[in-house]
Amino acid sequence: MVRPPLPDEVRARGRRLGELLRAARGDRTVPQVSALSGVPAETLRKIEAGRVPTPAFFTVVALADALDLPLAEVVKHCTPPVPAAGGPIVEGVA
Repeated sequence: MVRPPLPDEVRARGRRLGELLRAARGDRTVPQVSALSGVPAETLRKIEAGRVPTPAFFTVVALADALDLPLAEVVKHCTPPVPAAGGPIVEGVA
């Protein structure tokens, strides 16, 4: 069975998630965060690189918890900008 390609907006959201996790990790190594979260190091590397644009919910929760990153911040960062009616693009959740 062949999966259909993911839409560009889904891939972009995955890249934003990877950027956020990489920034939240800071000076900690991938193996350190892996040990804290229980998420395999290779999975974390793939998420950070945007190669896994749709990680499982509980994977994201485990990583956010290990990085002291509130889920609300994850949602805010990963939600695409929404154009306001007749106005400029507004960052965040509509």
